[in-house]
Amino acid sequence: MKNFETIAVFNFPAEYAVLKLLFDQAEIRYVFLNETMMSVLPIYTNTNIGGIRLQVYLEDIEEAKEIFKSLDRPSNLNIL
Repeated sequence: MKNFETIAVFNFPAEYAVLKLLFDQAEIRYVFLNETMMSVLPIYTNTNIGGIRLQVYLEDIEEAKEIFKSLDRPSNLNIL
């Protein structure tokens, strides 16, 4: 995976569900490392395997970071 770089680390799959959808729509090449391990053995934590690491293809990193940052902006959407 030498053409990929880690840009974020997550604890649970639910934390990146929307991000995954946005990356798919933008055709960004990415992979989540340790995703299966956390699903199969949820007792593992960040300290055991280092969390679920989002790695993005080097050519797509800037666009991926822009999408990632856009999720921090306030919106009119009210989530209950």
